[in-house]
Amino acid sequence: MDKFVIRKRSHDDEGIDHKPKRKCSETLKDENGDKEDCAISNFVVKSPAWRHLKGQNLNCDYCVFFSKSCADEIFKECEKLLTYNEGQLAKVNLFGKWHDIPRKQVAHGDEGLSYTFSNNTVPARPWTPFLKKIKDTISEVTGHEFNFVLINRYKDGKDHMGEHRDDEKDLVQGHPIASLSLGQPRDFIFKHADSRGKNAKCNIDPVKIELQHGSLLLMNHPTNTFWYHSLPQRKKLLNSWRCHP
Repeated sequence: MDKFVIRKRSHDDEGIDHKPKRKCSETLKDENGDKEDCAISNFVVKSPAWRHLKGQNLNCDYCVFFSKSCADEIFKECEKLLTYNEGQLAKVNLFGKWHDIPRKQVAHGDEGLSYTFSNNTVPARPWTPFLKKIKDTISEVTGHEFNFVLINRYKDGKDHMGEHRDDEKDLVQGHPIASLSLGQPRDFIFKHADSRGKNAKCNIDPVKIELQHGSLLLMNHPTNTFWYHSLPQRKKLLNSWRCHP
């Protein structure tokens, strides 16, 4: 499973984009105004059926964003084109010890941007035409601009992501975070910050959603202030990718 977590990180001259969601045309235009005959734009769902997830300060939108045939092609291109981090960039520091990240990971984005977590800073590699096309397609449909993507590759059900909040100071305050999922469906769990651990202040039930192949999840403000999220292990899932002919 590939998971694209697309963010808008702060620049000194940037503010928050509040453009409304709109439909996506069947083809996109390049910088010269010419139409491109690309698989991504040809197969994008033109009128996604958005499902709204709402709870106590939980505010998310979810839909199957790409058709199956388009999602299949995007995943195949990811397998061919993406190069994941190695060495120190593939580790995190927890309680004074370095550990391998339990998944493959790489970041792309605008020049000078980076992502810091667990005492490690991952610099953004430049946008590739392929990744930029995905980003622009998501921006066209959602009405929100993004400048950074963190890509996580889960090889099987043992690869996972622990509970955390995307609340770094360099994220644009109030801007949604978009998460595109490809491959084997995986559970995505939200837990309220006040309901975690032995010293929980209240009892708010977790919210679980199964991220489908080609789906898009928008985590809107103030979700990441109050809710942790994770992609837990599912050891019975032997393959991270399924592609039906």
